[in-house]
Amino acid sequence: MIDLRHVTKIYRTTMGSNVVLDDICTRFPPQESIGILGRNGAGKSTLLRIIGGAEMPTSGEVIRRGRVSWPIGFGGGFNGSLTGEENCRFVARIYDEDVDYVVDYTRDFAEIGDYFFMPMRTYSSGMRARLAFGLSMAIDFDGYLVDEITAVGDAAFRAKCAEAFAERQQRSTLIMVSHDMNTIIQYCRRCCLMNRGVLEMFDSVDDAIEAYERRLAA
Repeated sequence: MIDLRHVTKIYRTTMGSNVVLDDICTRFPPQESIGILGRNGAGKSTLLRIIGGAEMPTSGEVIRRGRVSWPIGFGGGFNGSLTGEENCRFVARIYDEDVDYVVDYTRDFAEIGDYFFMPMRTYSSGMRARLAFGLSMAIDFDGYLVDEITAVGDAAFRAKCAEAFAERQQRSTLIMVSHDMNTIIQYCRRCCLMNRGVLEMFDSVDDAIEAYERRLAA
C-alpha cells in the first residue's frame, strides 16, 4: 500500500513558484491497478518520481509498505557510462537480488542484442525503455510504477510486456501514467485525474476518461 500525505511539490522558476502537486492526500491500495490521466505538464511523471523516491516532495510524505519500483520509462537512475549489463548488476546489488539471474532475465527480455554490453549513452530512448522494463520485471516489487512505456517495441515485444504485467497484477499494485486511453482501459481497474495540482480518484476508468475529455474540451 502507498499513502500520500499532504504531498506538495513546488518548483522555483524565473516566473515565480510553480505548484505542480498541491497538498495531495490519497491511498493506492495493494494489488490494485490504477491509471493516472492529465494534460501534458500536469505533474503525472513528477508524481510517479515522488512515489518511487527518485524525487522528494517539497512538503508532505509518502508512506510505502513494501518495495516499490522506480518509474519504468524514467531513465534517470541509469549511469550512461556503464553498460546495460553493468547497470543491471548495480541495481541487483542495491535490491539484494541474485545478480546473475537479474542480468540474464533482463538481457533476454530487453532484446537489444550486443548493445546490452555497450555504454547506455549509446542507447536510443526506446532501447533504454526496453532495458528499464526488463530490469524492473526481473525484480519482484510490491508496486510497479509505469510512465508511458507500454508502446515500446514491435507487436511481439508489446505482447510480452502485457503478459508480464498480467502476471504481476495478480500480486502487486500497478500505477500507470499514459495518454493512450486504450492502455489505461486494458491495464487499470480504477483511474485518477491530475488537474491543476490536484489528484482526483475515480472508482470507474470510464468516469475518469469522461471527466478528462470534458476538461480537455473546456
